[in-house]
Amino acid sequence: MQRIKLNNGIEMPILGFGVFQIDDKTCQGVVEDALSAGYRLIDTASSYKNEKAVGFAIKNSGIKREDLFVTTKAFIQEMGYEKTKTAFENSLKNLGLDYLDLYLIHMPFGDYYGSYRAMVELYNEGKIKSIGVSNFMSDRIMDLCYNFDVIPAVNQIELHPYYQREKELEILREYNILPQAWAPFAEGMNGMFTNPLLTQIAHNYNKSVAQIVLRWNIQRGVAVIPKSTHKERMIENINIFDFELTQEEMTKIATLDLAKPQMLDTRVVSEVRRLYNYLENPVLTSLEN
Repeated sequence: MQRIKLNNGIEMPILGFGVFQIDDKTCQGVVEDALSAGYRLIDTASSYKNEKAVGFAIKNSGIKREDLFVTTKAFIQEMGYEKTKTAFENSLKNLGLDYLDLYLIHMPFGDYYGSYRAMVELYNEGKIKSIGVSNFMSDRIMDLCYNFDVIPAVNQIELHPYYQREKELEILREYNILPQAWAPFAEGMNGMFTNPLLTQIAHNYNKSVAQIVLRWNIQRGVAVIPKSTHKERMIENINIFDFELTQEEMTKIATLDLAKPQMLDTRVVSEVRRLYNYLENPVLTSLEN
């Protein structure tokens, strides 16, 4: 598995496995399949309510802890210095681990400055190897960087051919923050898997559209965490290191950009309400596309 060095020197797999919306009952088996397929980065969150299942899968895998990279996140209701300290300990217990590889602030809401202060302390104590954020726009990233000595290692955001965010990527590069794409297929919205351009490029390489999209992101310097509950697709998604898109193909894919989010927009009122109510009512998006 190809790895990429974060801004603190820690190496992270550039491709991982996400478990968003995989229910607790099936998550253990799914993660065990992913680990057996070769994935070494597992991405979860307290709000996914499947950390225990991820932990059981890791324990049963027999893979050395140092060979794994485990990410989880603190949600809105866990923001604030003391709340995040407690949330971290709960996540660590749920996962059955004694340290985290990456801990993220999940959303830019609530007292995330207090949370980041707690995370910096945990990082300095060696309980977290790297810290970062998720779903932060450029202005929030810059403000955070102006106020802390420890710069986020990762910003996990919506990134796919329909929402390419090149100007935001420039800011992340300026601060040496790695972008990591969640939902890199946008859950198939707007016919991504049948898009004529992506389909043609996939045909040229005897690959799937999913493989083309993942390869496109990686060639932009973006880490990816695809999700699937089907082992054959897990294997397909990880097999993207035996080909490379041409510059012409990368340029053509750039023309697909709709320049707007398909799944999450933290600036939209309906989305703010959705996120604050997510734990009780886990709606995927309120956006109309």
